[in-house]
Amino acid sequence: MSVPDNRFVEAVPLSDLQSEGRQLRTLDGVQVALFDHEGEVRAVDNRCPHMGFPLTEGSVDDGILTCHWHHARFELSCGDTFDPWADDVQAYPVEVHDGTVYVDPHPEPDESPEEHWANRLDVGLEQNLRLVTAKAAIGLVDADVDPAEQVERGVLFGTRYREGGWSSGLTILSLLANVLDDLRVEDRKRALYQGNVHVASDCAGQPPKFDQDAFDARDLSAERLKSWFRDTVEVRDPDGAERCLRTAIANDCSQSALAGMLVAAATDHRYLDTGHTMDFVNKACEALDTVGWEHAEHVLPSLVEGLATADRAEERSSWRQPVDLASRLDETFARLDDLVAAGAGEEWTEPDDFTDTLHSDDSEVVVTALEEAISEGATVEELAGAVAFAAGKRVAQFATANEFSDWNTVHHTFTYANAVHQLSQRTDARELYRGVFDAAVNVYLDRFLNTPPAPLPDAGESDADAEQLLDDLLATFDREGQVNEAGRLAAQFLDAGGDPGRLRQKLGEGLLREDAGFHTYQALEAGFAQYDETADHERKRTLMVAVARYLAAHFPTRREREQTFTIAARLQRGEAIHEE
Repeated sequence: MSVPDNRFVEAVPLSDLQSEGRQLRTLDGVQVALFDHEGEVRAVDNRCPHMGFPLTEGSVDDGILTCHWHHARFELSCGDTFDPWADDVQAYPVEVHDGTVYVDPHPEPDESPEEHWANRLDVGLEQNLRLVTAKAAIGLVDADVDPAEQVERGVLFGTRYREGGWSSGLTILSLLANVLDDLRVEDRKRALYQGNVHVASDCAGQPPKFDQDAFDARDLSAERLKSWFRDTVEVRDPDGAERCLRTAIANDCSQSALAGMLVAAATDHRYLDTGHTMDFVNKACEALDTVGWEHAEHVLPSLVEGLATADRAEERSSWRQPVDLASRLDETFARLDDLVAAGAGEEWTEPDDFTDTLHSDDSEVVVTALEEAISEGATVEELAGAVAFAAGKRVAQFATANEFSDWNTVHHTFTYANAVHQLSQRTDARELYRGVFDAAVNVYLDRFLNTPPAPLPDAGESDADAEQLLDDLLATFDREGQVNEAGRLAAQFLDAGGDPGRLRQKLGEGLLREDAGFHTYQALEAGFAQYDETADHERKRTLMVAVARYLAAHFPTRREREQTFTIAARLQRGEAIHEE
């Protein structure tokens, strides 16, 4: 060829490049680093894919380009990195004609943006690379890929590559998927990034999960499989339990029946793993709502190991002394069918003082009130919602004189109660009543953490600037010890007639910029879920106070993950990270 293809742009005289060894040129808006090395002309994006440092200031030796900022190394001819944490650099096709170097600054990609970023997400998950995962989250959203596809990749990866099964990472990804619509568009990218980063971190260094097979039998009833499943979980036999569950899935048991199997096993003992087990069951079901129940065979078996090995609350002294709460509930559960039968055809209305009753200092008052409610026709869903609010109010009124770790105690009760409430809308399994009692007993056990209760904020000024209140709320997360102020600002925002959606956006913004822990993500999503379950303004207000106070108690953090996301976003926009 004597004339370059019209995609190629004139870059530099070959003689100049050969004499200097490297040149920087801006070609059609792209900064291109050109190198003459070992008799060949090479061209790559001048921005190091790690943090944007100019690669023309790096060094080239033996076909390797090294960035001097963090010593990331790249194979010069194709741009592939030796150091996966840095990511690959874009290489550009080069042609030389009549002593002039030409470069194609916009080469035809080998794959579509959707395929490219999906593949990069897979790499980020497999190798636990935050920067790659962040770029993929941004790239997929910018390519208008349904967020559910990112969630699906993360969920299927997490359930396959973690022998220990479902854990905090998958829970975080699933709950963030639940609140995506509450977030700003930019924060949806952060949410998908944060969720998949936690999945990758959970799986890093873990052996993969190898599946048990379903039984060959296809004529087993759902009730028999449920019975076998519970029996195998009871004796801590995860392999046998997995075969029962997989057989139920292969037999096309309904979503309700599958959820019923899981919640029955999760309530055969009290308050498994301080509530995490039930929350994991709920989140796995919610994840399937997002990614499709056709993936049940991959997702639900990841719960079995946790169910079979969980700590059982009746084995702890707090459930046995000074009151034998576990034995008291056994008495109730022995009469549960009779209580339900007594309430058949009745409609229960929650008494005005029911939250106060659930906050009683007398466990017998609490248990008796629930028994009476069932005999009066209260459904699992109705009681679960009432108990979930009582648990949320404990968080809203948590006394900060307690030890910091006690935030987790009230938090676990709230998220467990929320899980029971959400599952009650998915399955009619009568065993779920037991989850209501477990949650209520834990509300009782948490009573000392509201002694004295932090007062709920007084009604604020109705003419306050709502947007300023939101800015002030976000600012409280920059300083330690702003728990009560955060609760006050959230309440005052609602009192001033502020849009609850804006409050949720701001709370999500505050959460997603932090190196938040597992429980903090749970607190936000459970608060939002329970907010949506009630029409009562005061309850909504109390729940948002609970969320704001919990977040403020755990912020600020180092914000390392946010720094990585910011770098990825700036690189995607073509900014020079090393320059202000």
